[in-house]
Amino acid sequence: MRIGLLGTGPWARLVHAPALDGHPGVEFAGVWGRRPEAAGPLAERFGVRAYDSADALISEVDAVAVALPPDVQADLAVRAARAGRHLLLDKPLATGVPGGRAVAEAAEAAGVASVVFFTTRFQRRPREWIREQAAAGGWFTARAHWLGAVFSGGDSPFAASPWRRAKGPLWDVGPHALSVLLPVLGDVVRVAAAARGPRDAVHLILEHSGGATGTVTLSLSAPPAAAGAGVELRGEPGVAVLPEGTEDGPAAFTAAVDDLLGAARTGERHPCDARFALRVTQILAEAETLLPATG
Repeated sequence: MRIGLLGTGPWARLVHAPALDGHPGVEFAGVWGRRPEAAGPLAERFGVRAYDSADALISEVDAVAVALPPDVQADLAVRAARAGRHLLLDKPLATGVPGGRAVAEAAEAAGVASVVFFTTRFQRRPREWIREQAAAGGWFTARAHWLGAVFSGGDSPFAASPWRRAKGPLWDVGPHALSVLLPVLGDVVRVAAAARGPRDAVHLILEHSGGATGTVTLSLSAPPAAAGAGVELRGEPGVAVLPEGTEDGPAAFTAAVDDLLGAARTGERHPCDARFALRVTQILAEAETLLPATG
C-alpha cells in the first residue's frame, strides 16, 4: 500500500513520518504540507517526494495519513475518500458535527477503510485491558482524567498550536478519554453536566448506555508535576485501573497502520473508524454547548 502523508507539523515529524518510513508493509510515498518550506525538508529527511498540492498526492497513493488540524483534516479526508483512498486520520475527526459526518459518510459511500488514531487504543496493554473490561461488564461508575501540560510545561512542541488554543482540552484530549470509556461502558446517552475548573480544566459527567455514570477531567494547562492520564472503573468485578501503555507514538502509530492494512484487506469496519470518531465528535459538541463561556 502506498501511503502519502498530509501534514508537516510536530506530530507528522515525530510520529507519522518515522512510522510510515519504518513500516515493512507500506511504501511511504510522499509528503504534502500547507507550508512548502516545511514539506521539503521533511520529505528529504525520509527520501520521499514533496508534493506541491494535496490533490496531486492523493491522486498517486492508495491511502493518506493525516496530521493536520481537525478542521483542515475533515475537508481533505472527504476529498481523499471520494478519490477512493483509504484513510488513516487523527483525532478529533473534526471540530464540529457537520465536518465529522461528512468524513464518515464519504468513507462509507466510497467503501474505503478508515482508522482514526486514538493513541491509547493502539497500545497493546491498554487495548487488551479495554477488551477485558468490556467483556466483564457490570460497571457502576468510572473516573477518567487526561491532564496535559502543553501550555504550562514550557517545552511542548504543541504549545504553538492555534487550534488547541482555540478549542482547548475538551477537543484535544477529550477524544482520548472517550475512546477508552465508550467501548467499556457503552455509548454516552447524555452529557449530564459540564463545568470549567482552574486554568483551562473541563469537568464532565456522563451517562452511559450500559447504566454506568462517569466523570472526566481534562486539561492542557495542568502543573507539569500533576500531568498524566488514567481511568478507574468500579463495579461488580471490583476495581480496574487502565494500565499505562509502554509503546511510544511511532510504535502505536505502526499498530494503526497494521489495522488500516487489515481493514482494507478484509473490508470489515475498524472499532476506531470514522463512524466511531463521528460519535466522539457528537459527544464533544454536546458537552461544549453545556460549558459556560469563558470570561
